[in-house]
Amino acid sequence: MTKTDLIQTTREGALLIVTINRPDKANSLTTEMLVVLRDVFRGAAEDANLRAVLITGTGGRVFCAGADLNSLHDKQDGPDPWDEMARALHAVPMLTIAAINGPCMGGGLTLALGCDIRVCVPEARFSYPVLKNNVLPGRYDVDRLQALIGAGRSATILLGGDSVMADEAIAWGLADRMVDRGALEQTCRDLSATACAADRTHLKTLKSMLRGAA
Repeated sequence: MTKTDLIQTTREGALLIVTINRPDKANSLTTEMLVVLRDVFRGAAEDANLRAVLITGTGGRVFCAGADLNSLHDKQDGPDPWDEMARALHAVPMLTIAAINGPCMGGGLTLALGCDIRVCVPEARFSYPVLKNNVLPGRYDVDRLQALIGAGRSATILLGGDSVMADEAIAWGLADRMVDRGALEQTCRDLSATACAADRTHLKTLKSMLRGAA
């Protein structure tokens, strides 16, 4: 597969669906895939006709296993591709939704935390094994995680290496809604419907207000 095949985009009117398409590698992300995602999110931010972005993973086994371990400690001459991708997602001024169709680990959680709404299936679980893998999370990830679930629960994930199951993630506020797998896609479409029909300027202003409080 080419890097374009590994990150697929589908446009449905004012909705952009971004799919991580590497199921044989648990939808893990290579550096090249991060660059593609960065460019997709940057393009979305400039698209005057776009109102919502939906992120999901191919297959039912996993949403995203984070970084491809073969590239986890790659030396970078320029800006950090993870930071650039996360910043680009955070800068999308439209509604962003993560359709979490399985385990969401490491950099997969970066994608989920970057979205406004996280919808998961009961089989999902959430982890961020940065201590185990001897890497540091992005500053935004840490801030967003603490804003959502508090310092203590964030520490159980980042320092304790805890894996949080879907029902607990809902109780904590790490995920916003849990639905059966068969209802995941339609639930996310329903959640995007109002934004897709909204005035762009009004939508941007409202999102800015929400992010200012996060």
